[in-house]
Amino acid sequence: MIEQSRIHSFKPVVCTDSKVLILGTMPSIKSLEQQEYYGNRQNVFWKILFVVFEEEYSDLYTDKLALVKRKNIALWDVLQSCERKSSLDSDIIGEEANDIKGLLVEYPNIMTLVFSSQKAKQYFTKYIGEVSGVTLVTLPSPSGANARMSLSEKVRHWQELKTRL
Repeated sequence: MIEQSRIHSFKPVVCTDSKVLILGTMPSIKSLEQQEYYGNRQNVFWKILFVVFEEEYSDLYTDKLALVKRKNIALWDVLQSCERKSSLDSDIIGEEANDIKGLLVEYPNIMTLVFSSQKAKQYFTKYIGEVSGVTLVTLPSPSGANARMSLSEKVRHWQELKTRL
C-alpha cells in the first residue's frame, strides 16, 4: 500500500488590480517539487497563456508570473490541503478548501473565477458554493492527463480569458 501524506497548496498570486482568479484543484507533485504553479512540463497552462496573450513564451517562472500580473490575473487553488498518492485529482482524499470568499473580499476587483478543470469547479461547488456578483467560467484542463483535446483546441477555449479582463 502506498502511504499518502498531506500536501498543501501555494499562497495565491494576486495583486490589487487582479480581475480574474484562475483556480486549479491542487498543485501536482512536480509543481510542489519546483514550487511553481503549473510546474509540470506536461501541463500546457503557461504555453496556453502566452499564446492567448500573443507573447513570446518563456520558461522562466518570473516571466510567467510577470505575464499574469500584467494581465490582471490571479492564481490559486480551490483546495488548501489534501492527501494524494499521485498528481491525479481522482486520488485526492481528505481535502480542505482555501478561503476563496475571504480572498474575494480582500481583492474586490476580482469579478470572474476561472476553473482550470471540471474537478476544480466541483470542489468549489462542494466547499464554497455560489458567490454573488462573480462570474464562474470552467475551461478545459491544461493538464497532460487531458489528452483528448489538442493544444490548439485548449487555446481556442482559453481565449475566453481575454473577454474577462
